[in-house]
This record gives sequence, structure tokens and C-alpha cells, in this order.
Amino acid sequence: MVVERMISGVSICRELQCSIKLQGTNSAQDRQSLPPMYTVLVVDDSPDSLSLINDILEKEGISTLVALEGQQAITIAEQIKPDIILLDAMMPKMDGFETCLKLKQNRLLQHIPVVFMTGLTDSDSTLKGLNAGGVDYIVKPVNPDELIARIKIHAGNAKVTSSAQHALDSVGQKLFAVNGAAELLWATPQTHDFLSAIPQSDDWFEQHLVPTVTAMIGLSTQQNDPQRICYDGGECELTLLSRRENGDFTFRISQVREAVSGEQTLRDELGLTTRESEVLFWLSNGKTNKEIAQILDIGARTVNKHLEQVFVKLGVENRTTAAGIAIRTLARSAIA
Repeated sequence: MVVERMISGVSICRELQCSIKLQGTNSAQDRQSLPPMYTVLVVDDSPDSLSLINDILEKEGISTLVALEGQQAITIAEQIKPDIILLDAMMPKMDGFETCLKLKQNRLLQHIPVVFMTGLTDSDSTLKGLNAGGVDYIVKPVNPDELIARIKIHAGNAKVTSSAQHALDSVGQKLFAVNGAAELLWATPQTHDFLSAIPQSDDWFEQHLVPTVTAMIGLSTQQNDPQRICYDGGECELTLLSRRENGDFTFRISQVREAVSGEQTLRDELGLTTRESEVLFWLSNGKTNKEIAQILDIGARTVNKHLEQVFVKLGVENRTTAAGIAIRTLARSAIA
């Protein structure tokens, strides 16, 4: 059987089509010349089921990847990110429920929608699949029209969500979303990096972040002020940004930094003395030497002497260039 040759690695539907004699029409051949609508990973330990589903998808111009068991499916998904995964619930070795859990634990794969295919119709099995991270389920034997409709719906929704996620990632903010039970739905890479850097992050997440999130989503809109949470070596601020009609909540998490004055920033960044940084700070604010002397309660000559030292340390020759360096330094500090 052709499926037996797929055990060792990734196989796209083209390979399957070569071994299964399909009676193609001219219109089918024309569709094959077009880019695939979606790429679907089908996971099933039954070669007959794989062949049947491949036939259905091929007629719709959908590219197919196949796997015979859970670990192989994970390996394929890591190499070729499919748009959606059709996953048999009952398989030897690693069943579909465990496979789905492992997929959802992988940051690179957790966005891919998983639709279970099962002959089990009891509510417990359905709930088990949904709790494992599945978005839907199809009862075997599959109905072709229903299968295609569900693929288009879930793969299309995933692409829209992925586009929005990429937009959020490009903004560079530490954002994440949870459902009404405070369970994480998604998070930007910046959020993952920030949380991973917190000492004993797993314990802190469960003992501090989750309870705070739970409390905030239970409050009314008027009561949702930013909340600060301490951790070993620092403090972060949690802000509820939005409440969606579907019951999802979007948060921003940011590190709390001690306020640093402009003078201190110039001193630390440019290697100046305290008085030199004060003089340069007010110079960057457009003050004259006389005004600086009055603000700092020192003589005008003292201001000139400090400026001379500032010029030497900055390697400049005039007030304008020195002020420009100070303004850029303060701007970089504000962004950071």
C-alpha cells in the first residue's frame, strides 16, 4: 500500500495520487495546475481512510499531507506548517487526544486548528477532544460536503486570526488574550520572552499572574485599573485592554521601571558629572546660560566652565550639537 511508504517521512498528496489510480477529467487537471487552496494534514492509522479523504480533498484542489500516527504528525507539522489538521481520535501508540495536546503545547504549532475525526459520538469523547484543543469534530464515515465546509470555515478563520496575530507581533508589545476561565488563548512572542525571563516563571504564573487576571476579568469595566504584580527582582503592570463579545479578554503586561530623571539619564549615558548633566539637560530644553544659572542657582561663569567640559566629553564644539546629542539620548531612553 502507498501509505506504508509514508511512515518514514513527509508525503504530499502528489505521492498518494501517483499510487492510487484516479480517473481525472480535464477540469480536474486544470485545478491541479492552480495553487492549492489550503494544505491539510490528515492523521489516521487506516490507509483506507487516508485514501478516501485524499480523494475528497484532491477534487477540491486542496493539498494533502498524511501521517499514520501522532508523533509522525507532529514531525510533519513542524516541517511543513499545514493550514488545518484532521486528526483521528483513536490511534495506537499516541491517540488523537494526546497528539492534540502536544501540538497545542508547541508555540510554533498551537495556532493550527485541529478537527477530530471519530466514530465516537458520546458527549464525553467530544468534550475530551475540545478540551485537548480541538476546534471541531467530524463523525466517521465523513460526509464529503460537510468535511470541505468545515475545512474552509476553520482554515479561513485561522488565516484571519494569524494575520491579526502577525500584526500584533510586529507592533512589539507584550500582549496576550485569555478566555472567561483565565486560560491563555494566545500571546505575542514578546510576552513569552518576558514571562520566560521571570525567575521560577511557572510557579509565578500560576500563583500570581493567573489569580490577578481572574480577579480583573471579574470586575466591572469601571473598576479595571492597571494592577501591579511583584516577582523576584522586579515588578510588572497588568492592563486589561479589551473585553470581546465572545468572552475573550486582551491584556498588556509591561515591566515597571523606576522613574529616571533626564539629568540622571544624561549622566549615566554620556559619562558626565551630576552638575554637567544638569547644565546639558537645561541646555537641551532651550535655556540660555543666564537662565540655566538662575535655575541651578550657580554663576554664569560656572555654567560656561561646565559646558566647556561637556563639549570635550561629547567631542563637539558648540551648544547646538551638544543639545542635539542630549535630545537624541533622552528620546532613546524614553522609548526603551
